[in-house]
This record gives sequence, C-alpha cells and structure tokens, in this order.
Amino acid sequence: MLYWLIDLSGRLSVLNVFRYITFRTGGAIITALLFVFLFGPAIIDRLRLLQGKGQPIRPDGPQSHILTKAGTPTMGGLMILSGALVSTLLWANPANPYVWVVLGVTIGFGLVGFYDDYLKVTKQSHGGFSGRTRLILEAIIAGLACFVMVRLVHLPALPHFGTSLAFPFFKELVLDLGWFFVVFGMFIIVGAGNAVNLTDGLDGLAIVPVMIATASFGLIAYLCGNTVFADYLQIHYVAGTGELAVLCGAVVGAGLGFLWFNAPPASIFMGDTGSLALGGMIGTVAVATKHEIVLAVIGGLFVLEAVSVIVQVASFKLTGKRVFKMAPIHHHFEQLGWTEPQIVIRFWIVAVVLALAGLSTLKLR
Repeated sequence: MLYWLIDLSGRLSVLNVFRYITFRTGGAIITALLFVFLFGPAIIDRLRLLQGKGQPIRPDGPQSHILTKAGTPTMGGLMILSGALVSTLLWANPANPYVWVVLGVTIGFGLVGFYDDYLKVTKQSHGGFSGRTRLILEAIIAGLACFVMVRLVHLPALPHFGTSLAFPFFKELVLDLGWFFVVFGMFIIVGAGNAVNLTDGLDGLAIVPVMIATASFGLIAYLCGNTVFADYLQIHYVAGTGELAVLCGAVVGAGLGFLWFNAPPASIFMGDTGSLALGGMIGTVAVATKHEIVLAVIGGLFVLEAVSVIVQVASFKLTGKRVFKMAPIHHHFEQLGWTEPQIVIRFWIVAVVLALAGLSTLKLR
C-alpha cells in the first residue's frame, strides 16, 4: 500500500524513495521482524492454550526428543506467515502479478500444512492426514501457479521462454519443455515444500537455511527483474520478478523474529504450517526467476534431507536394510552422538556455503 505514495512524489519529492525496490525490501524486513516480536508472545500463549499437550513427538524418533520437546506448541508458521503477509501487503507493489502468485502458493501450502498440524494436535498423532491427499492438493496449487507464471513471461527474443528451462553457466542455453514445463515447475514447488518440511526436525534447524535460501533468491529476483544488472551478468531478464525481493525480505524479517522464539530450547515449533509454506514459496520464486536448477544448489541442504529419506525407504523396502541409522539425515547424526546445537550450527554453515556456490553461478556465465 505504501507503494501508492509514489503518486504524491510530485508534491513531496522525498516520497520518491518508495520507487526503489531496495528501500521497500529493507522496510519489509523491519516491518515483519517487528510484527513477529510484538505479536509472537501472544500467538505462542494462545496456541499453547488451545493445543494443550502440544505437538506429538514421534515414538520412533530420538528418545531425547520425548523428554525435552514434549508439550511444545506447534503451528509457529502462523507467526511467520502473518508477519510476512502484513509486511508484503504494506511494502510491495500490489499491481505486480508475481507477488500475488507467490503469495497464493505460500498461503495455499500454509493452509494444507495447517490442516495437517491441526489433525496431529487434535488426534495426538504424528500421522496427520493422507500423504497422497496432501500431495494432490499441493500439486493443484503449484500447477495453477506455474500455468499463470508461464503466461506472464514475455521475452521477444525468446518467444517460448515462458515454457523453457534455463541452465546456469551458459548465457543462451535454454530448453523449451512446452507445456510440460507446468508439470516440471509443479514438481519443483511441491518438492521444495516437502524438502523443507523434512528438514524441520530440530530447534532452529530449518528456519535459518530457509532465510539463507530466501535472501539468496530475493537477490536473484532483484537482478533478474532489472534490465541493467541482468544484461551485465548475462542472465535472462524476467520483467516483474524484481518485486519478489520485497516479499523475500518480508519472509527473512519474519524468520528472524521466529528464530528468537525457536532458538533452543524452542518455545514453539514451525510445524507443517510454516515449513510447507516457506518451501513452496522458495520453489515458486525459483520457477518465476527461471533458476530452478540453481535452487538445487542453494537449497542443497533441503535436497540432502529429502534424498536421505528416499534412500532410506527404498533401501529398506528392497533389501530390508537401512543406509542411515535414522532418517532424515539430521537424526542420523544425532544417533552418531552429535549434540543438537552441533548439528544445527553445522547445517547452517553448509547452507551458507551452498548459497554462496549457487550465487556464484550468476557471474560464471
């Protein structure tokens, strides 16, 4: 809404600052952070009152979790999503379609995760609702978003760029997937949402890598949406995506506020409400900016967590043997004797290194 203050810049020149994405991104970070700081304690108290026993702990998980994490309320994603939503609506350009597409996926995935969390809390079961049903709902949301984004891309030099896959390290190499790109993009978004969901198993483990990946894609969105920077870096210009930097900034700010309460020992868990929504958001920004492959690098930690589960399940079904002591892989390291802070901080370091590697592809063309 503040974007509309530009209309008054003719009378008051200082309002010109609202034209700049960088200024509004900074404002979005601060606004979301303050929102979560101010309303976070009340949200936690309310959730604790409504949930009673809190999130049920997996009986087959590490035994230490049953002792230390039992009774902690979940659905902390509501804090992040509400802060990010308010901040985005306040600072982003409301006429930008990409903002609404990414917000739609974020809220849609958040609602799916919220219902899953609700069933877990009310039934005191870690099962939630049918995994197949959940995947179908996520696929529908992601598919609609990809269909809209394909229609938004207009690049005269590459008429089929909307349905094309761009490759890092190459200036001009693109592969036109036709309308199969909608299925491909849907897979990226759903995969990202569930990969982040699998990572959310220790206090602070998921939220910091999420903020690192979100900040990285906020920068990528800004560069891809700016003709000067896109030309200088020899990356494909995607008109309108620069505004997604504001939304990413809002998520980073809300994530910082959430981390204050999620730091060990956590006062609240993110839950599927947050992890599915944030993963879906990152995946959607990657598809919008045509950096789907780079997502596998920047979000490599999430990929590792997801692959560890796939390998574990496949190995056990095919051979009856387990590759890891426990999956996802952060539980494997717990079984090896690593303490929770060691795992969390080391995974943060890995996330930073992978983000730097992913961002380096912008210049290596």
